[in-house]
Amino acid sequence: MRSPRTAAALLAACALVVVAGCSSSGGKDADEKPSGDGAGGEAAKTPRMKIAMVTHSGQGDTFWDIVQSGAKVAARKDNVDFLYAANPEGKEQAQLVQTYIDQKVDGIIVTLAKPEAMSDVVKKAVAAGIPVVTINSGAEFSDGLGALSHIGQDESVAGEAVGEELNAQGKKKALCVIHEQGNVSLEARCAGVKKTFEGTVENLNVEGTNMPATTSSVEAKLQSAEDIDAVVTLGAPFAAASVKAKQGAGSAAEISTFDLNAEVVARLKAKEIAFAVDQQPYLQGYLAVDELWLNKVNGNVIGGGKPILTGPALVTEKDVPALEKLTADGTR
Repeated sequence: MRSPRTAAALLAACALVVVAGCSSSGGKDADEKPSGDGAGGEAAKTPRMKIAMVTHSGQGDTFWDIVQSGAKVAARKDNVDFLYAANPEGKEQAQLVQTYIDQKVDGIIVTLAKPEAMSDVVKKAVAAGIPVVTINSGAEFSDGLGALSHIGQDESVAGEAVGEELNAQGKKKALCVIHEQGNVSLEARCAGVKKTFEGTVENLNVEGTNMPATTSSVEAKLQSAEDIDAVVTLGAPFAAASVKAKQGAGSAAEISTFDLNAEVVARLKAKEIAFAVDQQPYLQGYLAVDELWLNKVNGNVIGGGKPILTGPALVTEKDVPALEKLTADGTR
């Protein structure tokens, strides 16, 4: 695994995270129990807490299953009742957060993919005395909304790393596939690619919740622009769709992607995907729950209020042996 030179080192505490075996299938109910108890031993003797997580996940997105895997292991360790809800639309996501404010939970974890829609409700949670940790997206908005910290990767840095890797591969024209229009983190990734890539970059917006439509859109683009020699997808499920689109179009473009799952690792092994950008979603869930617990019981603020980086790191077929079991378990 290769970390870009601009990426910050992970917190030393991350090394203490215990891996749990959980299914990586998409669209699970939040109340479903993971298959293994990775917390080990008994739960903390601290008073029972209730922590809610609200994300912008679309239905069936396996990335968020991995985030939940980490969060659930930390919750069992910390004697926390973990609640989860998601909606890709900013207005509905904000309403879910309001529901948890009304329930007077002890802490809230949110994503800021649509910061304009989320800002007021996050401020309301903080004003109500409910500590908030943001994860995954919208790092630049987190502090201004009063969150304890942000946990995730720097999306611009991650995009820049992809652009540099495409340069090293000698690519000339890249297609950056955005699966959720208006998501600031996805736009930052493509902008980062464009910043460092010496060739040209064209963005393609697709309907990420409709995989057949996504495949068709990418295939049509590859058929109409035969000079595209690199396709960059911004989520693991869309890499598989782009591989299929490449085959349908008879294109020679090389596929790379942000994020991991078991299928991406299998396609790395088969050399159908050149590389993937790992932001370690398991850590995002685990550390967010752990931070809220530590803040409640010990007054801690991880990272001194600064963003806590969980990536990026580029992984290739060389990393497959170390990743196969972990992705199959749903922890990477």
